[in-house]
Amino acid sequence: MKRIQQVAASDFSREIYLSPLPVVVDVYADWCGPCRAIAPLLERLAEHYDGRIRFVKVNIDEEPEVAKTFQVEGVPTLLFFRDGQLTNRVVGLTDPRQLVAQLEQHAA
Repeated sequence: MKRIQQVAASDFSREIYLSPLPVVVDVYADWCGPCRAIAPLLERLAEHYDGRIRFVKVNIDEEPEVAKTFQVEGVPTLLFFRDGQLTNRVVGLTDPRQLVAQLEQHAA
């Protein structure tokens, strides 16, 4: 079962800024090989952190205003939000252990 919800720019405020949980936004593109490579890891992490961190994804080809707003220059980019504020970002593929360490901090 997929735990990562696709979010449109029009729903960004409601889904990210107003979320009671910390949120990780996966900014991706369908044509991006590294985006496809990280997707299964993010699905597993979304399951592991269910109830502690919310994971959503935004396709930059369909929602270019999100990329512009957050100055996304490469994909994949993970945007970390807490209490409606951008607190961190990770660009490109990252070591899974480093990502888990960042998620642990984000969930705390």
